[in-house]
Amino acid sequence: MYSRAYKTIVSLPPLVWIGMFLLLPYALMFAHSFWLVRNGMIVHHWGLRNYATLFQNPLYAEVLFRTMRIAAGVTLLSLLLGYPLAYYMSFHAGARKDLLYQLVIVPLWVSYLVRGYAWKTILGSDGVLNGFLQYIHITKEPVSFFLYSPFAVILMLTHIYTPFVFLPLYASLEHIPRNLVEASHDLGAGWRATFLRVILPLSLPGLLAGATFAFVLTLGDFLAPLLVGGPSSIMIANIVQSLFGTAYDWPLGASISVCILLLTISLLFLTEQLEKKWAYQ
Repeated sequence: MYSRAYKTIVSLPPLVWIGMFLLLPYALMFAHSFWLVRNGMIVHHWGLRNYATLFQNPLYAEVLFRTMRIAAGVTLLSLLLGYPLAYYMSFHAGARKDLLYQLVIVPLWVSYLVRGYAWKTILGSDGVLNGFLQYIHITKEPVSFFLYSPFAVILMLTHIYTPFVFLPLYASLEHIPRNLVEASHDLGAGWRATFLRVILPLSLPGLLAGATFAFVLTLGDFLAPLLVGGPSSIMIANIVQSLFGTAYDWPLGASISVCILLLTISLLFLTEQLEKKWAYQ
């Protein structure tokens, strides 16, 4: 229907945009990961010294595993919150479906920093939560682990990323043919058997997509540990931020970024293969 010249003209601007603002920065980051810093200057001496430092220094592995634990916790909690909500809205909300959908989307209109400072206010020593617990005499003094701890980071990120988990789950549940659910009931299956044998298997692609969103976004987050975390909540993105900032060790920061990028691409490739395998035909 369209000539080759027309296709070239239409596709050229987005390809140039992607090349300049995505592929070129990735290439520069990859090149920086092989360079060195000497006397406060970046030296273009190619080598694997930065990657050797990553594997020899146990600090980076410790922070990476901590980041993955936090990301796994956020993913699990987001699924536990998002799946029942998406299930209810898809099968039982009825006329209230549009209203509930808008209420889920509204938090995305609020700035990340505003929500972060809100949690800081809630979890602080003089915050709403500690004040309420002391008012009803459950605690006699402020609970210290509410703020500046991995608990606070997981809680804040769960609140922020649950809508990102909810959206693919809801879309997946909405695309389940209702005649399959009705056939299950007609064959004598209860709601539990229908859910486990029909609804859950057909919603696995959406569940997997939501889990991928939560895990990958948490993996690269660095603001939550700064706002509500502490020394025990430092994540790998905070290390990268420090290396590109005050430490001025761009090559080492680039090497960590390359490792995170490879990990993310591997996860995305794995989830894509699983989604294709479990997709409803």
